[in-house]
Amino acid sequence: MDTKELLKKVRKIEIKTRRLSDHVFGGEYHSTFKGRGMTFSEVRQYQFGDDVRNIDWNVTARYNEPFVKVFEEERELTMMLMVDVSGSEFFGTEQQFKNEVVTEIAATLAFSATQNNDKIGLILFSDKVELYIPPKKGRSHVLRIIRELIEFQPESKQTNVAEALKFLSNVMKKKAIVFILSDFIADDYQHTMKIVSGKHDVTGIRVFDKREENIPNLGMVQMQDEETGELMLVNTSSKKVRHNYAKFYKQKVDYYKNSFTKSGAGSIDCRVDESYVKKLLGYFKRRG
Repeated sequence: MDTKELLKKVRKIEIKTRRLSDHVFGGEYHSTFKGRGMTFSEVRQYQFGDDVRNIDWNVTARYNEPFVKVFEEERELTMMLMVDVSGSEFFGTEQQFKNEVVTEIAATLAFSATQNNDKIGLILFSDKVELYIPPKKGRSHVLRIIRELIEFQPESKQTNVAEALKFLSNVMKKKAIVFILSDFIADDYQHTMKIVSGKHDVTGIRVFDKREENIPNLGMVQMQDEETGELMLVNTSSKKVRHNYAKFYKQKVDYYKNSFTKSGAGSIDCRVDESYVKKLLGYFKRRG
């Protein structure tokens, strides 16, 4: 992709997702993810209805009339976007590939955080951490994140969620808001998820295509595993083959749901042909 085409794509995503974050998600994000506490702001004269526990007795004694301390929310937070860039993300039978929907969701979340003056960081992972961008503020930083989401070429096509979570634990010492965007066709991450969720506010966003849930009856079909590159002939007319695949897929989804539930983390299921806007808004409202 040349620079001109890349900038055009970045701009298109910015216009769409920034509008959403400005008009739809900004307030919901703010009310859902609270600051770290209250910090002292100023003192002012006592007004009827003020909490007497907030009276500043030193200032009151000095001016011989009551003054109260005013506190405000210590707002600044850090959002970490953890995005799966393995081979299975480059799949789609509807209007968009999974990775394109993931990019839009990540951009919307990033602009919502920027609107609240929070920092945003990015971790791109396959079966290893492919790229880490430390948290920073500002529009130009978000645009860099969008560029990477559009054009980054991973070295590996396989997936290891646990490895990405371990990396997060090592680089993020303070509590962060963490969104993990993946199809979660992976194993052995429940234990690590539980540890990470004990420290951070974690939400998994499972992005999937409805055609992944079942194999249609198409006779003998050559298929390629996007993560391993393996080519194989599959007899899709076999009920046993279709049943075993559906069972395999369901096991992965159940493992994802159980892992997040048992860890106390949040989760969102987002099919590529459905509105991720409604899914995110519904999640924010439930939490808020």
